[in-house]
Amino acid sequence: MQVGGSCRPDGRHLPSSVIKARTRQIAVFAGRHDRMPVDVFEVESAPRAARMLLLSACDRQQATIERAHEPRRALLRLQLPTRPDPRSYTDWTWVACSVSLPPTIPAGAVLHLPTIRPRGGGVRVDLAYTQAVPKAVRSGHVVALGVDWGLNTLLCAGAARLNEDGRITALGAGGMFRAAGVLAKQHRLRRLSEYLNAKVDHYQRLSAGDEQHALAGKRTVLSDEISRVCARRSNLNDTLACAAARWAVDQAIAAGASVIYVEDLRSLEARGMGRTMNTRLSQQVRGQIVDRMRHMAAETGTAVVSVPAHNTSKHCPRCLTPLSHRKAPDRPTAPGWKWAVCPSCHWQGDRDHGAWQRIAARGLAHQAKTVTDRTTGAMAIRSVVDPLEAGAVITPHAHQTSRRDRSKIGPTRHKTRRPTPRRRRTPSPARPPGPAGKRPEGHAHTDRPRLPRAADRHQDVTTISTSTVSRHRPRGSALGAGFHFHAHASPPLWNPILGPDTMPGTGSLCRSETLAR
Repeated sequence: MQVGGSCRPDGRHLPSSVIKARTRQIAVFAGRHDRMPVDVFEVESAPRAARMLLLSACDRQQATIERAHEPRRALLRLQLPTRPDPRSYTDWTWVACSVSLPPTIPAGAVLHLPTIRPRGGGVRVDLAYTQAVPKAVRSGHVVALGVDWGLNTLLCAGAARLNEDGRITALGAGGMFRAAGVLAKQHRLRRLSEYLNAKVDHYQRLSAGDEQHALAGKRTVLSDEISRVCARRSNLNDTLACAAARWAVDQAIAAGASVIYVEDLRSLEARGMGRTMNTRLSQQVRGQIVDRMRHMAAETGTAVVSVPAHNTSKHCPRCLTPLSHRKAPDRPTAPGWKWAVCPSCHWQGDRDHGAWQRIAARGLAHQAKTVTDRTTGAMAIRSVVDPLEAGAVITPHAHQTSRRDRSKIGPTRHKTRRPTPRRRRTPSPARPPGPAGKRPEGHAHTDRPRLPRAADRHQDVTTISTSTVSRHRPRGSALGAGFHFHAHASPPLWNPILGPDTMPGTGSLCRSETLAR
């Protein structure tokens, strides 16, 4: 990458998305100023400085920190001026501040000078500490955790083992980290931010930059609301990244994995799937999740390695044959992408489950090709080697190879030619004398009208009647079956209830006449 005659070292390792974004910035700058920028800093706007005090740049003559006698307290000593314009050493004095330590800081950790920030009428301290952890290694791994990215299912992970004979087997069925609710809220906040920004731009065009315009106050209010929405989006992304990284590291600890192989999607360009889907894919918090994952995995000495994402969801994890996708396992003809079926070895499963198996197998097979970045210390597998990729397959267990496919492809209850009749064919017995006793089954002789017959013998009888005056005559109602084919209830009987305060012909009889209409 070249800007103003200077070349970016190691530019071949930059993602294509970064190169495209910088190219667009340079094109906009050249269109405005009719020249090329001198460097990248000229393309970007001036950064905003936050209100904070970095004590890490101070030496021990100005600031010190040590643990207090109490278990969860630390003592921060600062040398602060006693007057606005200090002129000599006598104008400075030492001030001691007691800092409460969170329970996440180990007892044997070494504390470093913090960063002080004013917030909400108080002072917040961002405290850094150092503790001894096992060193993560690049190769020699036996059990690995493969992590695949998704849209609604943010993470899908599972463990795989490299056996002594070179075979790779899956340990369990894996798990999913579903964050559909959080992602939906994030999507709503993004749309709200876009709407507010569009409204501010519209007010800016109408007012033409005049601060005395009537719309200037509304523009200021909307700008403050945009800041609040951006803060909510940032907090939501931080919380989601921390939760997802914690879940992935816990999966690795539970499986006994010494390495986590993550799909590298830095060069992903979301396009061709609609404006909404492209935006949701491009605004994922994958970078934050990987950074948090590396930080949390370092506590247990677990390595986090990024692997190429080429054909991880396209090929079968057992035989590397291109998969055919469908919408669901019981809908073989419906087009979709969620369910994958291998035409060669007949493996089938969720697309994301097959992807994490491919990622874990590829990482274990290429672990000798792992390199470490000198600047950031991040581990990565840059390319895929064909001879090693041929052995990056998941070998099924013995009980998995002999299992017969029992997927449901049709109805469980078959429709017979002679179904059981809905009513008994023998005549009903005579009704016993007296008022007591149950009403006999079947077509008993009563004074009430008969129930309407169903349009089909496999269809239940309903009691919904249709008026002869109404022009709206649906098919089921025209045949005497009613609207709701699954409903079957006895018709109500409204009898006059006479009481001491009720006159004949009123009360419940009026309700019967109203319902009859």
